[in-house]
Amino acid sequence: MAELTPTYDLMLLLRTSVDDERRATIRAEVEQTIAEHNGTIELAQEWGIRHLSYEIDHTRDAEYHLLQFSGPAALVEALSYNLKISDGVLRHRIIKAAPGEAPEPPAGAVGAVPVAAEPVEQPVA
Repeated sequence: MAELTPTYDLMLLLRTSVDDERRATIRAEVEQTIAEHNGTIELAQEWGIRHLSYEIDHTRDAEYHLLQFSGPAALVEALSYNLKISDGVLRHRIIKAAPGEAPEPPAGAVGAVPVAAEPVEQPVA
């Protein structure tokens, strides 16, 4: 029986204090690392600059990115190590995810489609 390649979610928070070119370089390095380790990117979402729930290293906001990818365990280790030592990365988290399932982008995120509210029934007079 062939074993399926696991799918992972990478939530990447980049410092807004670094220039746009450096943030683009970090994203490109992540994609390159995935490709070098025979992984594939299933989904990439840019959530834009969002306020943090609490300050991290005196920082109040970050640029959020969600990447869903599949690949071997060595890929996860390499990504985690590279992101830990990379300047410009505020936080990152890699978790195993069910294939085809991804969190919905928050309202106002780049490419996010606002969810229509359900109609409220009006009382009949």
